[in-house]
Amino acid sequence: QVQLVESGGGLVQPGGSLRLSCAASGFTFEDYAIGWLRQAPGKADEGLSCFTNKAGSTFYAGSVKGRFTISKDNAKNIVYLQMDNLKPEDSANYYCARGKYEEGNYCPLEYDYWGQGTQVTVSS
Repeated sequence: QVQLVESGGGLVQPGGSLRLSCAASGFTFEDYAIGWLRQAPGKADEGLSCFTNKAGSTFYAGSVKGRFTISKDNAKNIVYLQMDNLKPEDSANYYCARGKYEEGNYCPLEYDYWGQGTQVTVSS
């Protein structure tokens, strides 16, 4: 069955770094647009980054571009999100999710499977 399991969240100080991991099973990475999203209390889901085609092209939201980096290890079926220069407003529950590739270099509007999420808190 399709399964996505996030890990790596925690408490960090502003300016610090974290690397989140998403272990996937039950499907082939290259066939889907795998993305990272986050949700803070009282806010809607916010798409952060994703792989946009089978060649491995990536997309980043303006709020994280230059600070976050998505990558993957195909041999291990793991997707990563390296987060640098973290800010308090980055505090949220972070999810990885699976969606279909769309035309153009964009992330899916909808995802069919989500992980359980991992909490990231940025505070002094």
